Amino acid sequence: MTFEKYRALIYCKHKPPQLKNDTLIALTKHKLGKTSFVVVLLYSFVNSSFAQNFDLGSWNIVNLKYGINSSFSVFGEAQLRSLRFYNHFHYHEFKGGINYKLHNNMQVTLAAGSYQTYKEGGDFVLPKNNDEFRIWPQIILHQQIGKIRVEQRYRAECRFTNAGYRNRFRYRLGLSYLFGEAKDGYKPYQISLSDEIFFTDNEPYFERNRLLFAFHYKPSKTTTIQIGYLHQFDYKINDETGRDFFQIGYYIELP
Repeated sequence: MTFEKYRALIYCKHKPPQLKNDTLIALTKHKLGKTSFVVVLLYSFVNSSFAQNFDLGSWNIVNLKYGINSSFSVFGEAQLRSLRFYNHFHYHEFKGGINYKLHNNMQVTLAAGSYQTYKEGGDFVLPKNNDEFRIWPQIILHQQIGKIRVEQRYRAECRFTNAGYRNRFRYRLGLSYLFGEAKDGYKPYQISLSDEIFFTDNEPYFERNRLLFAFHYKPSKTTTIQIGYLHQFDYKINDETGRDFFQIGYYIELP
């Protein structure tokens, strides 16, 4: 017997049956098919649930500021908010006030405004959840740490609501970073991160937390466009609902 015939005989004796290989391949394909189906089904369920539970609202701001001199300025602002993306509008406010700059790192403000909150389920659904007139003094402190600008804002609110008089106190800590090529004495881009907490003088004391991440573009020395994401958590209050919002603002500052 030649070597080639001997090798062929050994191969035939030890060669696995073709049926077993075919069966193994079929079982493997079947298991992979079931696994893929489960993965796709799970992904679809999670994605669908997330889409249903994550309603991104809109938060729109227009702000106008006029400088009287190097120390005094006045401002007016309007806001319009919706619980869904430019649908189910439920809130608007109009406010104005006067600012006084004590020095470059400190500013005090006295302002007042109208704040109206409507029921959920549509656009400006009546009756209102809250009809409020508000007066608020405020102090803002600025500090530069390297390239990061730190802002601390303290605000006390005297709130005249349809449910009676209330006090509220707010503290906001913000960080911002300017970048881009400077022109005409300013840089065109800025990113900012801020977190604000709301307190009352009645139990349970803590009322709200508001987190904002924003990008700012300054097309000219007097105008700024802001685009951001805001997450708001509320603890059993009726003047607004805590949600996630797409925020866009247009700020005009006249000399």
